[in-house]
Amino acid sequence: MTPEEAYDKAINLGKRIPKLEPTISKNAQYSYYYAYYVIKDRWELAEPTIIQDAEYSYLYARDIIKGRWEKAEPIISKNAQYSYYYAQDVIKGKFILAEPVISKDAYYSYHYAKYVIKGRWELGEPAISQDAYSSYYYAKHVIKGRWELAELAISQNAGYSYGYAINVIKGKLPDFMHNALLFSNDEYEYAKKYVKFIE
Repeated sequence: MTPEEAYDKAINLGKRIPKLEPTISKNAQYSYYYAYYVIKDRWELAEPTIIQDAEYSYLYARDIIKGRWEKAEPIISKNAQYSYYYAQDVIKGKFILAEPVISKDAYYSYHYAKYVIKGRWELGEPAISQDAYSSYYYAKHVIKGRWELAELAISQNAGYSYGYAINVIKGKLPDFMHNALLFSNDEYEYAKKYVKFIE
């Protein structure tokens, strides 16, 4: 019997099945589900399995422990996505151990700066500045002004270039961005809107 099949039996029965617990406890996903939906509390038998998986360690900390799970933090900290979620939802503040990993991911660096640090985060800026989406929103919501380091990345996307002109620069783009947007082969609608905006 697989952990999934054992878990399904418990769910269908609506209560713990102790003889199947060793089987369920071999899988992090179904161990978390069993703790959450069946036991509705910590399940120590399965914690050595759950702690090997960043996603389910984060979920277990958030939903079962309802607080930090320090033993799992070295595993969580190796994954940018779940490190960010853990910082935001569990720690509700900086997750120092995970910052070197988060800082390598543009998307989660931007979100970490905006929602956890609530301000500029220089460690994440090199990664953020390489991605048009993250750069635009970081400039708009975190820096709240022009961010020259990221303008090359933003200029690669007509939509974000247009947004940068309207919401960040609030006027004509720097020449190289201006030219890139006007002569973009894609999404010409943004170029037309931009020309109308700066007239």
